[in-house]
Amino acid sequence: MAWDLDRADWRVLRVDRIRPRAPGGARFAPRAVPGGDVAAFVAARFRGATTPDGGWPCRGTVLLAADARDVAPFVRDGLVEDAGDGRCRVTLGSWSWVALAAAVARFDAELLRVEPQDLADACGRLAGRFARAAAAPVPPDADG
Repeated sequence: MAWDLDRADWRVLRVDRIRPRAPGGARFAPRAVPGGDVAAFVAARFRGATTPDGGWPCRGTVLLAADARDVAPFVRDGLVEDAGDGRCRVTLGSWSWVALAAAVARFDAELLRVEPQDLADACGRLAGRFARAAAAPVPPDADG
């Protein structure tokens, strides 16, 4: 990764596209990597982080009608909390609200509460897409 003077921002460069050149330009002063950890900074950039902490740009919490033990193995970098009575609270992040809604949908459980409203709105948009897809006629198989 390198600081781009023209963009005044950090850039992540592909190693296979870098060509060694003999130094001939101006010298530069090394810059400290934000957060001090190159790997964490690059991972945050690839997830679309726009916050100084490198977190996901969209974060939300849902209350699922599912046991925390059944959900936890599939949450990855999120948080699962047992809410009692066969329910759990799941906090996740994603690069967009609709992508986050899709991530929540994979648990195949009733959503008892959705926060924030941006996530609830994205659930509605995704539900509309799925409803239209389910109602669309299925074209005959071209091979059949």
